Amino acid sequence: MKSLFWVLGLFGAAVGLVLAARYNTGYVLVVFPHRRVELSINLAVLAILAVLVLGYFALRAVFLAVGMPAEVRRYHERRQREGGRQAFMESLKAYFEGRFGRAERAAAKAFAAGEARGLSAVIAARSAHELRTFEARDRYLAAAEIGPPEDDYLRHITQAELLLNERRYHDGLAVLERIRERHTSALRLQLRAYQMAKDWDRVLELLPRVEKKRVFESAVVAQLRRAATTESLKRRAIDAGQLRAAWDQVGADLKRDPGVAAAAARGFLALGMPGEVRRIAEQALDSQWDAELVTLYSRAPEGDARDQLQKAEAWLTQHPRDAVLLMALGRLCAHGSLWGKARSYFEASLAVERSHTAYLELARLAADTGRFEESELHRRAALDLALERLDEASGGRRRSAF
Repeated sequence: MKSLFWVLGLFGAAVGLVLAARYNTGYVLVVFPHRRVELSINLAVLAILAVLVLGYFALRAVFLAVGMPAEVRRYHERRQREGGRQAFMESLKAYFEGRFGRAERAAAKAFAAGEARGLSAVIAARSAHELRTFEARDRYLAAAEIGPPEDDYLRHITQAELLLNERRYHDGLAVLERIRERHTSALRLQLRAYQMAKDWDRVLELLPRVEKKRVFESAVVAQLRRAATTESLKRRAIDAGQLRAAWDQVGADLKRDPGVAAAAARGFLALGMPGEVRRIAEQALDSQWDAELVTLYSRAPEGDARDQLQKAEAWLTQHPRDAVLLMALGRLCAHGSLWGKARSYFEASLAVERSHTAYLELARLAADTGRFEESELHRRAALDLALERLDEASGGRRRSAF
């Protein structure tokens, strides 16, 4: 209906103009030097309209000609943006498909086209890293530095992660130091870098923040804390003062952990401090039983070891068939020159579980009491048992000496 009204209106206007021109008797006089031109008013109006229309189209042609280079440039930029967007989407698809060569090429094309330059550079860098072309990876990351500031976090996280994958943990830590606000991913990478650098004190310092940000579950954080504490104690086992200071800083719960307590006990035992070994082992064993701590306890007799022997015999009532505890009792008895009792405990340990260690203890005990033939028999039994266990572990296969 709207189009019909427009057509009817145009026809009406045309009829009106024709009627007006028919009954219009006016004229226009144009005076030139030495000449006059007389035109009807209708022709003059038509001529003026024709001049205006021609002038309009002439100006349009001029403007189009002048603006043609800019229009062509905008057209090419538009085509480039569309190609860059298509290349960017192709790089994402190829990267997650594991087609890293295609992903790198597409991401490099998208970066050159200016499409998401920060993310395109990161995808190209990760793809190059997967292809083990580290020089190309570093070039992409360097090119990403010219991007906007909001891409800095993405670039730093990516660079740190790739450096850690290359085991360049010192360089990775240097990159992480540039990040002011460390989120979950940054904390995880920083913890990993400290672990790779074996900087256990820094690991322990970082764990409260990791726990607060819930980077890992509580059980994982507790395991990390135990491992870091154990390694930190091992490193301080070269100096009694450092080891004692580090042990005093360990929490009460961790002091009762068998692994942590065993690390401290081994350090004090190596430094010739059996009293510390005894206190650490007794505190931990009263909380949780551990065979290694029992062994360390028996290897650190203090004085005549009678108090330790009484403590170990009290444990025997709770663990009557523990071969390690029986062997520890034998060592403590041997240290106190209780030869018969020591032999009984070693033989009881062998009755529960055969071990070449128990045979060697019997051999040593027999040699100390002058029974050298018996000592040799026990040594042979220890060797036979060790070879038997070696056969079981290797499946009977031996490496040739030639």
